[in-house]
Amino acid sequence: EPTVRTELMEQIPPIAIFLQESRPKFPTAFFEYLMPIVVRYLTDVNNQVRKAGQEALLILLEQDLVAQSDIESKVCPILLDLSAPDSDDEYKVEAVNIICKMASMLSRTTVEHMLLPRFCELCSDGKLFQVRKICAANFGDICNAVGQEATERLLIPKFFELCSDSVWGMRKACAECFMAVSYTTSPEVRRSKLSPLFISLISDTCRWVRQAAFQSLGPFISTFANPSSAGLYIREDGTLSIRPSAQHVNSNSCQPSHNITLMSSSTNA
Repeated sequence: EPTVRTELMEQIPPIAIFLQESRPKFPTAFFEYLMPIVVRYLTDVNNQVRKAGQEALLILLEQDLVAQSDIESKVCPILLDLSAPDSDDEYKVEAVNIICKMASMLSRTTVEHMLLPRFCELCSDGKLFQVRKICAANFGDICNAVGQEATERLLIPKFFELCSDSVWGMRKACAECFMAVSYTTSPEVRRSKLSPLFISLISDTCRWVRQAAFQSLGPFISTFANPSSAGLYIREDGTLSIRPSAQHVNSNSCQPSHNITLMSSSTNA
């Protein structure tokens, strides 16, 4: 019964946490029994079971309960199979969504060598615009996961493609994550490539794209600032923050210093 399998998946994370806390007594129980179930249910025929499996997997990754070797040998191959060009549409959409969500939880080497090539392929998926939309919406997170060199070499060309996509929702998603992409690049790429690209979005024929671009204008401009003098920096959670200058702190030494956080998302820009 699918409902039984769904309920089972919801119990996997707390069981895994218990086994981790009691590891001397159960040194291999998680990897021998629970991890194979999670991997198997990622390809279950029932949609609800797959969804429960995906949520369980992400919780396990967030809690750092899955060894890097198991991620590379068991999880990544399944996701690559599900996101292959000839894969079922529903499975492919789910797989690219997991790939994007788990990228920030894995090592840079794993993401760059195992997941980045497939992500670049999916950015150009001509069959499903939903796949391209997920890639566009999570583009900044992928850039942050792989770093500047891989971003400029592999991802920026794909970002240009998505920014000129025929579907306006794709261009809007790119405008919304523009600051995160810009922050990962060098000042030269920011000036010579991303600035003209941003101007094209802010001049887009679709008003929703233009609106999203204008909302991202301030955060994008902030990436040009020198952090040492302006005090602007990006936190790990993707928010733009201001660090008080040394002069300001000294003049208010009796006052506790606080970071002013400016959300980079379009809804709070």
